[in-house]
Amino acid sequence: MKTHNVYISSDTCSIEQGKFHHHLCSLNMKLNVRWSCLLCLVLIGIAIEGVQCKVVQFIFGDSLSDVGNNMYLSKSLAQANLPFYGIDFGKGLPNGRFTNGRTVADIIGDNTGLPRPPAFLDPSLTEDVILESGVNYASGGGGILNETGGYFIQRFSLWKQIELFRGTTELITNKLGKQATDKFIGEANFVVALGSNDFINNYLMPVYSDSWKYNDQTFVRYLMETLQKQLLVLHNLGARKLMVFGLGPMGCIPLQRVLSTTGQCQERANKLAISFNKAASQLLANLDSRLPNASFKFGDAYDVVDNVIRNPNNYGFDNADSPCCSLGRIRPALTCLPASTLCSDRSKYVFWDEYHPSDSANQLIANELIKKFGFLGGGNSSAPVPAPESAIAPSPDEE
Repeated sequence: MKTHNVYISSDTCSIEQGKFHHHLCSLNMKLNVRWSCLLCLVLIGIAIEGVQCKVVQFIFGDSLSDVGNNMYLSKSLAQANLPFYGIDFGKGLPNGRFTNGRTVADIIGDNTGLPRPPAFLDPSLTEDVILESGVNYASGGGGILNETGGYFIQRFSLWKQIELFRGTTELITNKLGKQATDKFIGEANFVVALGSNDFINNYLMPVYSDSWKYNDQTFVRYLMETLQKQLLVLHNLGARKLMVFGLGPMGCIPLQRVLSTTGQCQERANKLAISFNKAASQLLANLDSRLPNASFKFGDAYDVVDNVIRNPNNYGFDNADSPCCSLGRIRPALTCLPASTLCSDRSKYVFWDEYHPSDSANQLIANELIKKFGFLGGGNSSAPVPAPESAIAPSPDEE
């Protein structure tokens, strides 16, 4: 923060000049002091207004948005720290993203001119970095519910991510003060993108108690009740511009197909995603209407992704039912490994691994969400040019 020095000067008043002159001189000094104090207040106000007013992002999510947190969770089984993750991002090395290139949040941020926030657990994260770029709390395997993804051992649930954000606000308040921190947080963009793990790695797995404690309708209601509490906590912590990403047709990810008896999409999972999106849309509309000074929005790309999966050739894809990175006939391979075989053209595959979309599919999903949220440039039919550090690298020949 720049400091402004205000110098108050006045001519020395001599008592010998008489009472009249002394009175004028004293009055002059009082006026000088008053104007100087007023100037001080103005300058202090300018300083507060000007403190790090850059708009940043705070991202809460799962493996679809994780940019490295799980790499620092040494006991976590949900990892993207081996080749060939990140092969089309920067130098082509694993960076914690569960895809070959960019996440949807990466692409939306690039399109809107916002910096890419680093992972919360990144050792280089400091107060200055937060003020410049924001923070990404997303964690592979995380869910809206604390119990989701328990067999991954370590992961950040949404409740945990919110707890970490609370600590971030306290850190920034200690640096800037409450008024400037409130302004900084209030102008930031918040992204909340979780929910699929609550189904795939919880409710739809018999090993979890939620699978027999609830039915489809009551489980979605349970998720919405929890999500509402979480969003209200974020609002109380200063979030004013918040977007919730909906779910895609999760019954059509390669893992769900290979676990089915027919190799087709699992329609129950897809119907649950549709129910989640409908309920979340209503929840966000309600919060948006009643929370003061807040813009809480919901958007999903379910329909367009479903159409891509069913008609991939119409969108420039050749494959929409199997992963680009796999162990061939050994399926499901729950992660991409150095021993895996890569498809010959990664841009032609909708899915990168058994769970996650490819960079090309993420671009398509991001374009749809950009339209839904009404961002500038969202109506362009052509995809925005990737940032230099995420340019797509040539695909190796298939082994």
